[in-house]
Amino acid sequence: MLRRLGRRRLLIGCGGTTLGVVLLLAVGLYLLQRDYDGEVNRISGALPTDAGRPSSTGHGENWLLIGSDRRPDMPWMGARADTIMLVHLSEDGDRVSVIAIPRDGWVPVPGHGTTKINAAFAHGGPTLLIRTVERLTRVRIDHYAALDFNGFVEMTDALGGVDVTVTKRTYDPKHNRTWEAGRHHLNGVEALDFVRQRWNLPAGDLDRIKRQQAFLQALANKALDTRNPVRLDRFIRAVTRSVTVDQTVTAGTLRGLARRLLDTSTLEYLTAPVAGTAQRERQSVVLLDEAAGRELFTAVRQDRVGDYVSRHGGANSVDAVR
Repeated sequence: MLRRLGRRRLLIGCGGTTLGVVLLLAVGLYLLQRDYDGEVNRISGALPTDAGRPSSTGHGENWLLIGSDRRPDMPWMGARADTIMLVHLSEDGDRVSVIAIPRDGWVPVPGHGTTKINAAFAHGGPTLLIRTVERLTRVRIDHYAALDFNGFVEMTDALGGVDVTVTKRTYDPKHNRTWEAGRHHLNGVEALDFVRQRWNLPAGDLDRIKRQQAFLQALANKALDTRNPVRLDRFIRAVTRSVTVDQTVTAGTLRGLARRLLDTSTLEYLTAPVAGTAQRERQSVVLLDEAAGRELFTAVRQDRVGDYVSRHGGANSVDAVR
């Protein structure tokens, strides 16, 4: 069943994440047993309880997934979400739509004025980030899940490393590492350096996003191809230890999510429409296209993302990156 997803997946534009994040969850959580479930981190109070949240439309289910560096003593405070994505599961079970929201998106954050959207995570953890995304999109978030980037090392090594392709030679001064053009087999530490580099990349964070996509895609493909039960067990445990979910997510919820991801005929990636970049308060920020974003998120609320995709199209390949 896992391999069937590899044959059926469909990418439709990706701006801040990749198929890999969802596949990592799918591989680990579909095989979830009681002992794996005990390793999943759950946090109480992640979902807002205050008035003013968007009402549920009853059309499908919405998850907010993030990727970040998590401190053991403070699971979110002080950290900024590196990857933010809204995942919509259609009501008929035929479509999963992953919508990336640029982490530097300049948006109103309740109680903190207008700032980068990832600052919401640093100021108020998942609750404030969810509240911010809901006000931006008017889409009600049903569940929350976060992936700890530091878990990449353990995940990668559990599978015996992964392969990525670099298109041009580049030097990373922060990690004193040179990436030659060509194919690279990455161990865990190398993978973490690979996804974190932004210096000397022509498009900075945008190129780093593509590197994250390429790595996660490679990690997902390796997991799908793994036949060694010991390696697969280590990988699943690494995933579950790196995932944090809201307290309403049960083992049954996770298994149901994984089955949806594995059985869906269309798994598509989009990005929130961007109007351009700018400088605000001495920061480089991303300006979101409000009109186009309104159209996209209306499609999410109405469970008609397929119609939106048919009008706007788009595709993204991460088989080789800078």
